[in-house]
Amino acid sequence: MRQAKQGFLVLADISGFTAFVTATELEHGPPIIAELLEAVIQRVSPPLDVQGIEGDAVFALGSDGKVLPPASLLDVLHGAFVGFREKQRVLAADDSCVCRACRGVEHLRLKAIGHYGSFLEHTVGGRPQTDGPDVILAHRLLKNGVAQKADYALLTAPALRHMEVDPRRLGLTRHTERYEHFGDVECYVADLAVAATRAA
Repeated sequence: MRQAKQGFLVLADISGFTAFVTATELEHGPPIIAELLEAVIQRVSPPLDVQGIEGDAVFALGSDGKVLPPASLLDVLHGAFVGFREKQRVLAADDSCVCRACRGVEHLRLKAIGHYGSFLEHTVGGRPQTDGPDVILAHRLLKNGVAQKADYALLTAPALRHMEVDPRRLGLTRHTERYEHFGDVECYVADLAVAATRAA
């Protein structure tokens, strides 16, 4: 029997994906999203292990010992934002195409979820699978009530405790979400564009 592991569960999600893909040309919309997700992957792995692409999001794990020191997760998430923004600027600056996808890329935003908990890795039909209540919660947090329109990271209290950082010192904004079966989930919001939110 496989043993459950502990670690960070991270999702980097492109906000505005559905509206972007459904309102833009099939030949250009999805490839643009793929380039942006690739830019994120290049910044988070390593130290995180990418588990897969889930539509408009990258799902990655940082098993205990992978993200050292644990507080550097903020640097990893900020790096994902930097990679996303750099690729976004390159794509937006390309004036070789005037389709809605190529002209609308600058309106996309990145949000990152950082949680810490238990997960079980196993194989289903020859494909790797990650399961557990904390995996479900991390994914639920993608649908949240954060009012911020800019690029942001939503970090749970367990993630910050494991990181051993004081959210108030970092200027993070307290936020609570409530989900069925999980109840109130204490979180903190960080502006990904502000390097000062990093723990370094």
